[in-house]
Amino acid sequence: MKLSQLINKKILILGYGKEGRATERFLKARLPRTQIDVADKKISADYLDQQKNFDLAIKTPGIKKELVTIPYTTATNIFFANLKNKVIGVTGSKGKSTTASLIYQILKQSGKKVKFVGNIGQPALLELLKPADSEEIFVIELSSYQLDDIKYSPHISVITNLFPEHMNYHGSIDRYFTAKKNIINFQTSNDLFIYNPASSVLCRWAKEAKSKSIPFDSMIVSDKKNIPLLGRHNQENIKAAITVAHVFKISDEIIADAIKSFKPLPHRLEFVGKFKGISFYNDALSTTPESTMAAIEALKNVGTIFLGGEDRGYDFDQLVKVIINSHIANLVIFPKSGEKIYQLLKKKAKKLPRILKTTSMEEAVKFAYKNTLKNTICLLSSASPSYSLWKNYEEKGGRFKFFVKKYSH
Repeated sequence: MKLSQLINKKILILGYGKEGRATERFLKARLPRTQIDVADKKISADYLDQQKNFDLAIKTPGIKKELVTIPYTTATNIFFANLKNKVIGVTGSKGKSTTASLIYQILKQSGKKVKFVGNIGQPALLELLKPADSEEIFVIELSSYQLDDIKYSPHISVITNLFPEHMNYHGSIDRYFTAKKNIINFQTSNDLFIYNPASSVLCRWAKEAKSKSIPFDSMIVSDKKNIPLLGRHNQENIKAAITVAHVFKISDEIIADAIKSFKPLPHRLEFVGKFKGISFYNDALSTTPESTMAAIEALKNVGTIFLGGEDRGYDFDQLVKVIINSHIANLVIFPKSGEKIYQLLKKKAKKLPRILKTTSMEEAVKFAYKNTLKNTICLLSSASPSYSLWKNYEEKGGRFKFFVKKYSH
């Protein structure tokens, strides 16, 4: 919605987290005479009932659209409707934060005027409060929650990969994929769709797209020893960023320098340190079996792995095969999905690894120090969302790092 469409409306900001607070600040600055109120479950248990007193809701991504009973828009829609600059949008089941960050770093290092907004950058609407040069490029990471009800698509849309995730929110794989596809649904023939050709679904979307479709560049930085990102999945993320860079005619030398100087994001195969001969990696953002399998493949020498979290009904068969074939000696099992992984292992493994079932990260780390062989790896990569024990992956990863360092001496 354009700002002109919000004038003289009674507006309810539905959800008052980071994005909700940014939306309130933006609206009060741009529409100081407009009536604005907020509703959130932390403020009132019956917060959804407040909708009847307003003309329009601005819904934050964590609230399902089915719960909105009045006309509504979102901060993401307001951002796109009121920005004339070129936008690069990045989504995918995994890798979108890393890929968006890489694209930003390459563009910035090349001398382009660029801003990074969204989930790990500055809230998008707050950037609209600042004067923007018409030449500035905006890079935004977009989740399926944000894309679920978007009415705009970026000028350049990037999709890293697709596999089942967020089933509790979307209800089915088809609805999840439909949400993701919105990143290209509103593009025109003047826009670009950059996609991973390893995905059959994305190849089909590329044929259907109104925009020009470009598969990931097969080029990778030749000196792989200097790439700070581990694993085949990160090589795909790098290829995505390189493809975008080539659209802007950035030289391979600048691209290589930007990638080599890139600092991996926290909680994504993050090297915590080597203590008592054991290398510890924090991969708390691996909240699906696919991403945990990618982490095991990337590191190769995992002696202990921490698994389990909120049960989203994932299929762990392939993950269990990878654990068995990788000869991982020690498993820490967190509730609730950890029990499902354990039961599958009992059926499939000729010999079970050493197993600790716990709800305590401190106990888990002590177990790792006691049982992990020197010159092998302890990996936190739980193949499930964190919410069974922790409020989010940041808290889980933070507790892991805290106790690893506490018992490192």
